[in-house]
Amino acid sequence: MQRLFDIPATPLVPVRGETAGYPVHRIFGVGRNYAEHAAEMGYEVDRETPFYFTKPASAIVATGGEIPYPPGTSNFHYEMELVVAIGAPAFRVSVEDAAKAIYGYASGLDMTRRDLQLSERAKQRPWSLGKAFEKSAPIAEITKAADFGELGPQRIWLKVGDQIRQDAHLSDLVWSVPELISHLSRFYHLVPGDLIFTGTPAGVGPLSPGDRITGEIDGLQPVTISIGAAE
Repeated sequence: MQRLFDIPATPLVPVRGETAGYPVHRIFGVGRNYAEHAAEMGYEVDRETPFYFTKPASAIVATGGEIPYPPGTSNFHYEMELVVAIGAPAFRVSVEDAAKAIYGYASGLDMTRRDLQLSERAKQRPWSLGKAFEKSAPIAEITKAADFGELGPQRIWLKVGDQIRQDAHLSDLVWSVPELISHLSRFYHLVPGDLIFTGTPAGVGPLSPGDRITGEIDGLQPVTISIGAAE
């Protein structure tokens, strides 16, 4: 069957040491996965179960460029995150087997229209307006899991200009990466091309046009983005 019209190409994320890119299928985000961030948002961490939101593939944007200040918001926030790239099918996998599904890791930003997220949350509505919009998931190149090693004490931090705003360690994650993959695979057939943004540390805050953000995780390429004029 022929297509009625063309659609945007699948975004590709560079992979360290590879000439081919990682095609993005879906983007899952994890909410409140650092206790101090949950606290600054007015919540306690719920260890009973993680929860998720999604972003479209059109949210992907390469590190090093500029993104516009998005429409419909006056409170645009950064959130620095470890991103997990899935590289093998995973459905109802155990925590012990979850690592077999990991292709690699990257530094990423979960850009958020905070005012829209909070207003929808107050009405007990989904967070889509606050989270799921174009160019809201800047990402650096992926480092293969075998080249990165074990997750644990690596530092994760973010600067706006020269000022550090977020500073934590991956060991502070409430739900570990294997736990997240195992839990998410109860509800989805995870496949290569799926990305999981694993949550952000405390210190999130607003941005203005002209700001430049740099987010880093020990052992991974930094993610950098400048904020352009409002659309």
